[in-house]
Amino acid sequence: MTDLQGRNEELAANLAAVEERISAACDAAGRKREDVTLIVVTKTYPASDVRILSELGVRHVAENRDQDAAPKAAECADLPLTWHFVGQLQTNKVRSVVSYADLVQSVDRAKLVTSLSKEAVRAERELGCLIQVALDADEDGRGERGGVGVGGVQELAARVAEAPGLRLDGLMTVAPLTGDYAGRQQAAFERLMDLSTALRAAHPAANMVSAGMSSDLEQAVAAGATHVRVGTAVLGVRPRLG
Repeated sequence: MTDLQGRNEELAANLAAVEERISAACDAAGRKREDVTLIVVTKTYPASDVRILSELGVRHVAENRDQDAAPKAAECADLPLTWHFVGQLQTNKVRSVVSYADLVQSVDRAKLVTSLSKEAVRAERELGCLIQVALDADEDGRGERGGVGVGGVQELAARVAEAPGLRLDGLMTVAPLTGDYAGRQQAAFERLMDLSTALRAAHPAANMVSAGMSSDLEQAVAAGATHVRVGTAVLGVRPRLG
């Protein structure tokens, strides 16, 4: 068996197992399977894995570092994929990210909105944006891993909605490791759903809720997430970066 064939079988088996978990979580929550979109987080893995995943039917992939993502997206430009950028984004990387990302899930400050808008207009692209909510932050603070405090969500969302070249798609969070929601993933995701309900009152089309990863996707589905971001459970434990 070739290495590629072996990897193909490994990814197919892992994907099937994750699919089973999402289906079971949807059943338990009384939701339809098609209401939850799987995004495979391909960070640190090669373009060859992205190609295999595409052949296996994956349509959404995510990256968190532009220096890894840009060449990989270019190599996979022929594939029918939607690329999500999920990492903390510095403004000096925005032009590159806008060239390949369809959605940026980590919008967390006004300066970033301005920069994304400018580059989206320049590239003549419409870029989907999610506000990253930091549930480990003070009401108006910032999270340890990026994100805006709960009190800043509506104002930032309004900025995105008004910005040329940008489309406000919804909210994203990462289950916090500190603060009131540490170790309480389901409660964190339910809080995000409450914020989503409030957001949709002002922006009805912004109905995307990205939450849950390999370890807590069931809690995210139970809370009502529309998208789950799964890396390790599909691709395996990440190689340590030197």
